[in-house]
Amino acid sequence: MSTTTQSTLADVTASDATLRRFLHGLPGVDQVGADQRAAGLGSRSIKTSSKKWALDLAISMVDLTTLEGMDTPGKVRALCSKAMRPDPADPSCPHTAAVCVYGDMVGIAKSAVQGSPVHVAAVATAFPSGRASRTVRLEDTREASAAGADEIDMVIDRGAFLAGRYLEVFDDIVAVREACGDAHLKVIFETGELQTYDNVRRASWLAMLAGAHFIKTSTGKIQPAATLPVTYLMVQAVRDFREATGQMVGVKPAGGIRSAKDAIKYLVMVNEVAGPDWLNPDWFRFGASTLLNDLLMQRTKMATGRYSGPDYFTLD
Repeated sequence: MSTTTQSTLADVTASDATLRRFLHGLPGVDQVGADQRAAGLGSRSIKTSSKKWALDLAISMVDLTTLEGMDTPGKVRALCSKAMRPDPADPSCPHTAAVCVYGDMVGIAKSAVQGSPVHVAAVATAFPSGRASRTVRLEDTREASAAGADEIDMVIDRGAFLAGRYLEVFDDIVAVREACGDAHLKVIFETGELQTYDNVRRASWLAMLAGAHFIKTSTGKIQPAATLPVTYLMVQAVRDFREATGQMVGVKPAGGIRSAKDAIKYLVMVNEVAGPDWLNPDWFRFGASTLLNDLLMQRTKMATGRYSGPDYFTLD
């Protein structure tokens, strides 16, 4: 990060024009180079002796998620039980980082995980489209926070961002963070709709400057969702942001990560690009519903030498 960039950060939000100049002054992304670098990192293998550690780490980073119109209190309680004890037959199996639910289910989830270290995350701000007035988006956030959410996952207005109304998006994030109270804020970009890698980099910096605790790829409702190249760019951004400001911001790829093999690729990439400080559920998460079962199956295979059937673990 250049000295010029560091000095610009102090007044980057002074006006829409200043913010626009800063975001468009970020280095352009070499798409071919980014794709090749991500593919190279994704092809690396880890030693068998490290694989169990990696599987346990990945489990501890999962935000176990249910975001369906047919969600019921019973389904949410079952999800919370699984988050606390992913493998009931093995008490050494780590718990997941969080359960992620709609705002109206926060109270049920909070009660279910009470006394455990599992966090409750709530999607808010007219998830997944983000198409609502700021008043509605903020009230959505306040309700989830008041119900006890530890984390709020907001969505940006992609239409505003793509139209170049950066200060509007910035002010939304600032306002939502304030409405979160003590809850941590994850900002979802819906990278599948941002169209270019340059936009992913710009959105990352905009969200971090506005106070995001985490930047997140996707809602899981739009394809493509999380990909290695897009996450690679976001991990680069948080690394550079810490270099410029001294502040760490987390990263959460979400949607489409279904296998333990893929999860390990992400962990290798994070270690190589940002460093081991991010290999912690406080700074890296997986937004997933189906990933956890494959992690558990691979973990059991390493312990017993045989695969469990697909119905050995609960299906979410």
